[in-house]
Amino acid sequence: MEEVDSFISKPRFWFFISLVIIFVVLLILQFAKYMIMKEPIVITPKVSTERGTIYDRNKKILAVQTTIYNLYADKTLMKNPAEAAKVLAPVLMQNESDLLEKIQDSKSNFLYLKKRMSESERDLVKNVIDENKLSGIRFESVFNRTYPENTLASTVVGFLGDDGRGKTGVEYSLQSILSPPPETKGYTGKGYDVYLSIDGNIQYMLEKIISKTMEETKAQSAVFLAVDAKTGEVLAYVNSPSASLANFIESTPEQRFDRPANYVYEPGSVFKIFSMAAFLELGTTKDGQVYDCNALFEFNRSNVKPITCLKTHGRVSPRDVIRLSCNDATAQIADITEKNAFYEKIKLFGFGSKTNIELPGETAGLLAPPQNWSIRTKHTIAIGQEIGVSALQLVEAATAFTNKGSTLRLSLISKVADKEGNIVYLHKPSVLNKVISEKNADLLLSYMRTGSIEGIAWRASINGVPIAVKTGTAQMANEKGGGYSKTDFISSCIGIFPADDPKIILYTAVIKPVGQIYGSIVAAPAISEASNEIIDYLGLARENAPTVEHTGRIPISENKPVVLKDKMPDLTGVPKKLLLELLLQKDFSVKITGDGYVVSQTPPPGTPLKKGMKIELNLE
Repeated sequence: MEEVDSFISKPRFWFFISLVIIFVVLLILQFAKYMIMKEPIVITPKVSTERGTIYDRNKKILAVQTTIYNLYADKTLMKNPAEAAKVLAPVLMQNESDLLEKIQDSKSNFLYLKKRMSESERDLVKNVIDENKLSGIRFESVFNRTYPENTLASTVVGFLGDDGRGKTGVEYSLQSILSPPPETKGYTGKGYDVYLSIDGNIQYMLEKIISKTMEETKAQSAVFLAVDAKTGEVLAYVNSPSASLANFIESTPEQRFDRPANYVYEPGSVFKIFSMAAFLELGTTKDGQVYDCNALFEFNRSNVKPITCLKTHGRVSPRDVIRLSCNDATAQIADITEKNAFYEKIKLFGFGSKTNIELPGETAGLLAPPQNWSIRTKHTIAIGQEIGVSALQLVEAATAFTNKGSTLRLSLISKVADKEGNIVYLHKPSVLNKVISEKNADLLLSYMRTGSIEGIAWRASINGVPIAVKTGTAQMANEKGGGYSKTDFISSCIGIFPADDPKIILYTAVIKPVGQIYGSIVAAPAISEASNEIIDYLGLARENAPTVEHTGRIPISENKPVVLKDKMPDLTGVPKKLLLELLLQKDFSVKITGDGYVVSQTPPPGTPLKKGMKIELNLE
């Protein structure tokens, strides 16, 4: 007892009590710190914005929001996982043991069993769940994107990823317009509808023509652009090959590459129209002045490679330079032009700068400053070498010839509207730079028109409508460096019509054709064919053509989109393109299965329609 008392002495007792007090105080302080300083966990509910629809300028649907379904399991509510795996595996087209293992091995009580199910798949699985009274199995509805026209203008439309954000095209560049974030001022939960400047009918025409051209020439790739000469609106944007939006995930980098905006190349002789315009404006040549072409322009230095023509042209004027595409005379004029002034005029046309069109990743091209030019650079730029351009830059520069000497900004957007149809943006022509005089703009169109009548570009001529044309054939640089390829060329052609009152600018570039390589043979016929089709489509008058009374526009089809009213119409035989408007209405649940024409429908014709009714259309 004394030993115990001696062990529990007063000093030891108070020491023990002090440790306990310190521990308790520290515990209280730590708890207080935790309670006071720890930020509360805030769970923000997921907000889904109804994404805007993308149309062409005539309200053809190019991208529209639909709903897909994800099937998930909540393990805390599941009574019999083995039974669930047994009955669900067949309809989910999964292995029963794999599905059960997936459920049992999940570290989370929440897991997806299958994603991206269609409405018909959802209905089938739901029936199985209901019949077997499975617990803990639910559906999650998710907004998805459908592209009814698939490849039509797919480079412009772009693609929407699983995360609900655009990956390419205007789906990417107009993400905040198509799907405004919740923190946006005035947020309504709905995105804006975007009407592209693209005319789906003209787009289809040009895609068909370029497909035929590539097949005939075995070309590697091609671009074809159509632009409204007075507004700068892009009516067709052909990029071949291009991705299928229905199978975008499986597309190749080559199919996803945006050539009109991002491909940089030497334009060749097409560039002479801009060089000649600059020379006329700078006063280093004038209309009617004569030059002697012996097919060889030599520099004062023997070690500098001369500039050659395909043949001797003799005495030529600026008009003949464009008509015959004379390199020698172009180099002679460039030789007496001050290089800084020439450079500034080229820059004013827009070369060396982005057009700022509504697409991601556009190139600025390649244009070296004059201090980096060699003795030959000024002359070679004048004939379309030692300068890198994009197809968009070239077409935007050409608007100077159709707008009294001033360039116009290119645009792919016609208008933007809210879900009630109120227009919040409407395209208006935007003047960029006054580059040349109206007189010189008209003069260049006159030169180009001569080229289509009696020059090397005669294959681009069209019946009854004057067209201004310039072709180009450019050697491509060796991919491994060092000089130009002897086999790889870019064949191009630009056409502007009607030449006396421009309405349309067309430009095509065919990359690496096999066999024939000259722009006058490869590209000019495509310009002629496209021009003829567009003239008929727009109802433009032709000289010496019989007079026919019409509305001024030739429609592609008299069929109109289907509209649902009081009773279900008979839709048998109706094509899919006339049914797509049904996907946008809110009163009925419409499911379209297949492609082609309607072969069966639910409900049958004549059935009274009620709000919320489900309509199914099967196409073949």
